[in-house]
Amino acid sequence: MSETGPLSDVLVVDLTRALAGPQAAMMLGDLGARVIKVESPTGDDTRAWGPPWAGAETGHHEDSTYFMSANRNKESLVLDLKDPADAEVLTALVRRGDVLLENFRTGTLDRLGFSVERLHDLNPRLVIGSITGFGHDGPEAHRAGYDQIAQGEGGLMSVTGTEQATKVGVPIADLLAGMNLAYGVVAALHERHRTDRGRVVHTSLLSGVVGVHAFQGTRWLLGHEVPGIAGAHHPAIAPYGMFETATSPVQVAVGSEGLWRKFAAAVGLDADEERFRTNRERVAHRPDLVGVIEGIFSAEPADHWLDLLLATGIPAGKVRSMDDVYAWEQVRSQGLVLDIEHPSYGRLELTGSPLRFDDNLYSGGRVTHMAPPKLGQHSAAIREEIAAWLTESSPESGT
Repeated sequence: MSETGPLSDVLVVDLTRALAGPQAAMMLGDLGARVIKVESPTGDDTRAWGPPWAGAETGHHEDSTYFMSANRNKESLVLDLKDPADAEVLTALVRRGDVLLENFRTGTLDRLGFSVERLHDLNPRLVIGSITGFGHDGPEAHRAGYDQIAQGEGGLMSVTGTEQATKVGVPIADLLAGMNLAYGVVAALHERHRTDRGRVVHTSLLSGVVGVHAFQGTRWLLGHEVPGIAGAHHPAIAPYGMFETATSPVQVAVGSEGLWRKFAAAVGLDADEERFRTNRERVAHRPDLVGVIEGIFSAEPADHWLDLLLATGIPAGKVRSMDDVYAWEQVRSQGLVLDIEHPSYGRLELTGSPLRFDDNLYSGGRVTHMAPPKLGQHSAAIREEIAAWLTESSPESGT
C-alpha cells in the first residue's frame, strides 16, 4: 500500500481466516495499514473455497475467487504456532505491532500461549480485535460460527425471501462482523493516543446481524409485532419495492407523501383515492396498490418507466446483474474496480474500497494496491525483517 493512507503508521498482525476477520484486516489495509497475514502451513481455508479459481484461464487453480475477495493489501507469512521457533516470530511481531486480529474459537489463543494477558505484557499498547460466532461469553459462546448459521439464528433469514426464509446472497453476517471489528479497532487506536494503552475489541457474527435489525427489530421490541418475510417490498412504506413492467422489473422508492403525489401524477393514479391516500392506508392495501401499479407498468418497457420516474424526481432503478454492475460507468467512476498486478495471474480486476477521501486518494490512482498474496509469498522477507528488529534490540547492539 501507499504510505499516504490514514493508517499508514499502523502495523496489523492478522491471525484471522475465512471471511469475517480477513474482511476487517482488508479494510484496515485499504486505509493504509501494513497488514501481515499470518497463515498456517496449509493456508487460509478460503484459498480452497472454489470453483471458480483466480487465473483459471492461465492454468492456475491455486486460489479461489472467494479468497481474492477479502485479502488485498496484505503480506502472507506462514507460521506454525505450535512450533516454538515460529511462536517466537509471532512474539516479535506482537512486540512491534499496533493491532492483532484473531477469530479463533474462545480459548485457542490461550492454549497457544498468547492469552490477552500475555499479549498485553508483550505490548501494552497493542489493540486486540477478536471475532467469534456467537459472542465471547453467554450460554452459547462455545458455538462455532459460520455465516449461514448466523443469518438464520440472528433472524435475518426470517425477513428475507418471498415464499420461504432465504439467506442474503452475500455472506452478510461475516461482512458485518468484519466491518464492525474494523471500526472498533479504529476507535481503540484513537483512544490509545489519549491513554497510551491498547484495549480488546470484541464482536461476533450474531452481533453484526442483530445490530442491523433496525426497524424490523423495533417492530417486535416496541410494537410486539413479529416481522415476516418481506419479499421485494418494504414492510412499512408503500409503494416501495420492485414492480414488473412489459420487459423487466423496476424498483421504485416512494418514501414521502410529497413523492407519492408526484408519483401518482406521473403514472396516472389518483393520489387521493381512499385506499391509497396516506402511507398507512397504502401499506394496509399493498396488494391492491401493487396490482394497480403493475397493471399500469405492463403497458411499457422498463426503460420508459425509469426515464419518466427519474425525470420526475422519483427514486427508481434497475435490478442489475453482476456483469452489468461492473460494466456500469458510475461504479467505475467511484473507484470500486481496482486494476492490480498479481505475481502469478497478471493483471486482475478486484472490487475496491467503498471509502473515498476529499483528495480522491483511493480512486485517483495515487495508491498502489497490493494483490491478495500467494501463500507464504512474503515469509522470507518478513523473517529477515524480524531478525533485524531482534538484532537492533539486543543488548550487544546498545539499543
